[in-house]
Amino acid sequence: MRLQSLFTRMRGLALDMGDPAPGPPVVQDAAKRLRGSLQLRHVDAGSCNGCEMEIASIFSPVYDAERFGIRLEASPRHADGLLVTGPVTRNMADPLRKTLEAVPRPRVVVAVGDCARDCGVFRGAYGVEGAVGDIVPVDLEVPGCPPDPAAIVNALRGLAGT
Repeated sequence: MRLQSLFTRMRGLALDMGDPAPGPPVVQDAAKRLRGSLQLRHVDAGSCNGCEMEIASIFSPVYDAERFGIRLEASPRHADGLLVTGPVTRNMADPLRKTLEAVPRPRVVVAVGDCARDCGVFRGAYGVEGAVGDIVPVDLEVPGCPPDPAAIVNALRGLAGT
């Protein structure tokens, strides 16, 4: 009885995310293929760690992305795609390509944050190779500096089809 009461209170803390917005055709195709489960390998390509903090918060009890079948995977060989943050630095361009090659096909790439989308405030910096889309093909972008955790969850839910 006491455990059930605790569970009910914890469920009340989780945010109701509503229905995810329908995405572009690539996202809709991925949703059909993934059928409610999305395993992602996170790659920090050179960010300031603002986006990483928001990604960590989507797995907290408040946003609880795992209830939608979204998980971070340690190995790219077991992942459905990549979750990339930050502008791609010169030292991370080749590791990002190699990590993507390790992900089995068909795969998806999600660029999280303004820096991953268009280099953000790091545009033109000496050590920056370019945006994620300049290095590898990107299927979905989540805007923001840093993006709101709810926006990240909704984008990933659209991808997972949940």
